[in-house]
Amino acid sequence: MQKQNLFVGSLAYATSDDSLKAFFESVGPVASARVITDRDSGRSKGFGFVEMENEADNQKAVDQLNGQELDGRSINVSLARPKEDRPKRDF
Repeated sequence: MQKQNLFVGSLAYATSDDSLKAFFESVGPVASARVITDRDSGRSKGFGFVEMENEADNQKAVDQLNGQELDGRSINVSLARPKEDRPKRDF
């Protein structure tokens, strides 16, 4: 079974994978932290995902870090929805 990811929104464009990981390590060990970037420009899209090593730290991270400031921006932290929960987009 795949671990539950955390969705992190309202990230500053200057936020990197490393700074995101360091910020969440104040709650507990982080398995991975990824800032999502635009495929063409390489610029941050303003959100990312964090995977905590311990599932118990997920809710703790939401409670402690949601609304906190990272790189000058107040961030949103929530449990990420699985891919299959998202509505299908028709183009």
